[in-house]
Amino acid sequence: MKNKRARTSVDKAVVDVWQREVGELSTRNFAHRLAASEDLVLRLEIYKKLKKHRGCVNTVSFNADGNILVSGSDDKRVILWDWETGNAKLTFQSGHVNNVFQAKIMPYSDDRSLVTCAADGQVRHAQILERGVETKLLAKHQGRAHKVVIEPGSPYIFYTCGEDGLVQHIDLRTAASTELFTCRPVDDSRAYMPFIHLNAIAIDPRNPNLFAVAGSDEYTRLYDIRKYKWDGSNDIGQPTDYFCPPHLIGNDQVGITGLTFSDQSELLVSYSDEFIYLFTRDMGLGPNPIPSSPLSACNEASDIGLDHSATDANEKAIPQVYEGHRNCETVKGVNFFGPKADYVVSGSDCGHIFIWRKKGGELIRVMEADKDVVNCIESHPHTTVLASSGIESDIKIWTPKAIDKPTLPAKIEQFKQKPRGWLYRLTTPRDLMFHLFSLQRREASPERNALSLSAASRELLGHILAFNANSDASSDGGNASGPEDLFS
Repeated sequence: MKNKRARTSVDKAVVDVWQREVGELSTRNFAHRLAASEDLVLRLEIYKKLKKHRGCVNTVSFNADGNILVSGSDDKRVILWDWETGNAKLTFQSGHVNNVFQAKIMPYSDDRSLVTCAADGQVRHAQILERGVETKLLAKHQGRAHKVVIEPGSPYIFYTCGEDGLVQHIDLRTAASTELFTCRPVDDSRAYMPFIHLNAIAIDPRNPNLFAVAGSDEYTRLYDIRKYKWDGSNDIGQPTDYFCPPHLIGNDQVGITGLTFSDQSELLVSYSDEFIYLFTRDMGLGPNPIPSSPLSACNEASDIGLDHSATDANEKAIPQVYEGHRNCETVKGVNFFGPKADYVVSGSDCGHIFIWRKKGGELIRVMEADKDVVNCIESHPHTTVLASSGIESDIKIWTPKAIDKPTLPAKIEQFKQKPRGWLYRLTTPRDLMFHLFSLQRREASPERNALSLSAASRELLGHILAFNANSDASSDGGNASGPEDLFS
């Protein structure tokens, strides 16, 4: 008996068109299948390069309709683009005095209301008026403010996080910021780290009461805004749940640079010096993740539909892993791609964009995007289009217009640059101090012998002597800072 010929993507596309024409496939489902087609993903190539910034582009974001792209840069400017034509519709000074790390257009604002955060710690609101653009200060972090996240569907409410560990809730109607909590380590074993330097924050689109934050330790923390009482009588600072791959629990050499939720409440987390992991809601560790304590989440997790009581720590599902890229040198984001979050996309230190199938974690595409580092990958809200940016001063728009489908490189390892280690990411004396205390504490444990202590002393001295040579590197790939910036 002869084997049946394997159906190709072209065959399937023809069948889909026929089913749509005879009414067996709805227009909406047809559009979703087309947008999620792996054939289109494999044909992505650069459509346009948007050139007007004069520094690293640290943020790109589409508006709700998908016809405008907003970007922010080390040049402290914000630009609104007609990405299809490549023309800048509007350019204005953000009001920040240091690198712009994020800029987003508020929904249902006629694209006239934007929020930004930056390396100066400021959170600002920009309003596009007939007479020009007005910006004003809304809130301030002590240290860099990396991310803002907008409450889904709200033209007024958003959250922000920064390297001071502070999470703030801001309402544009009152222009008031509420300091919700400062994120702390899980226990006293890391006394050298009084708070978690936060790099990322995301809201669950299926339940906007839930938001997650992550930063300089191994845990992603999930919070419920309903636990906060606006008179300040309740402490929201206790997470409802924690997420971490089992093998990284207790690892103080990793951190998290980016996270995002899918429409199915899946949580995608990108680790520095490690890989990307996909968590489902049942993979949480509960509100007490300390390894020596029972991982029981019956009491608080049940309030939001979580059930940890039926599983033991050793029986928990293992998160899907995505590997092949390198995330060592900058604060990189991570994203889903496709109408139903069918793919996972990330930039890399090698200047390439990596695309994996979400289901199974297979790497299907590696695209050269930058000569240096790619930090930002933004998916179009409605169609198969990507925007990317990084150390270079332009923005790349990717559309499925390639004639031939490329193949994966034979050796992915050739793209990986040698990691520069955690010292490369230190940018303030406080950061250096925390890491030195951590190293000294580990090396001074009783089981260490005199030889290892001597080596540790030499390592400590080497770190101190090398700090000035490394401290002018911006964690978001920004312009170098001089000594006056480090000690301000």
